[in-house]
Amino acid sequence: MSIDAVPAQDQQSPRAHPLILGQAYDGGARGAGGPVEERDLTFDGFRYTCRVVHRDAPLTEPVLLLGGSSQDRNSWVRHEKWLSPVAQMITVDLPGYGTADFLPASYGVDFLAAVVRQLLDELGVPRVNMVAACFGGAIGVRFAQHYPAMVARLMLVGMTPRIPADYAAAMERWAVMIDRGETDTIARELADRFMSPPGTGLVRKHAAVSRLVYQQIAGQDPEQLGKSAEHNTRLMRHEWYRPEPVPAVPSLVVTGEHDTLTTPAMGREVAAALPEARFLTIDETDHLAPVERIPDFADLIARFCTDRSLDGLPYACRPEILGTAVAAPDRGDFAGRAAC
Repeated sequence: MSIDAVPAQDQQSPRAHPLILGQAYDGGARGAGGPVEERDLTFDGFRYTCRVVHRDAPLTEPVLLLGGSSQDRNSWVRHEKWLSPVAQMITVDLPGYGTADFLPASYGVDFLAAVVRQLLDELGVPRVNMVAACFGGAIGVRFAQHYPAMVARLMLVGMTPRIPADYAAAMERWAVMIDRGETDTIARELADRFMSPPGTGLVRKHAAVSRLVYQQIAGQDPEQLGKSAEHNTRLMRHEWYRPEPVPAVPSLVVTGEHDTLTTPAMGREVAAALPEARFLTIDETDHLAPVERIPDFADLIARFCTDRSLDGLPYACRPEILGTAVAAPDRGDFAGRAAC
């Protein structure tokens, strides 16, 4: 989708735009767990940039994080405290996003999955733990479908098998509003969409995160607005999800307990389409679970990528096992496992 942005972060690349107003890059060259490397790469004439936090003795394959369309390679800096001791971390501004080159909407998800393949080849990384959120989830699934040997584990966050019809209609309206420069109205609408409505349930940091999402969108410069408009066009022109085979690797699908954009029901549908996947919801969160519960979300990634138990977590629902290779449970069993 769009603004899954983690609007709080600890450092920026010199060319990146702060995700908190007034926050500046501190010039650091070391992440929470090890040396940080940034590299500019080019694919089919489009420049893009990756960020790598190195780890001398990793416990698992590198973790590649593909965020939502308004996240950049620095949006996961606050998660490094918990993730970098476990594995090398890779984040990236793909063409069309962050500080990378503008990418025309004629280039779709297949192209972006191919860019990820080139990125890993350039880094000399044969297999990754793919952690992909929302729009990143569409790229992550396509990557797993096209390059299955390169995926050790697959974790999808806030993922849906289809773009909701009301969101698609809103994107057409937003395209016109972007041309008119009506960013304030778009920012308010998007903040409302990505945050669960009042009364849905308890969401941690709801007011603060809502304000930050609004500020990020309203503060976009003309270049960022152009990329946002092109992203919306890309979503309308290309397949979000394609029912191709997905490798039978350990898989986890996650949504926020009160996510009203990519709902738990949508997440269960995604999990059911994989060979075998666990599905769970994170308590007291909505679509922006990765920023609303940063330590817990990072802990969940670390546990999944090192094959530790996901049972009895104090911040999440009991996992359900779903998938095309899993026998359908009877109604009573499913109801019991789905109750959180």
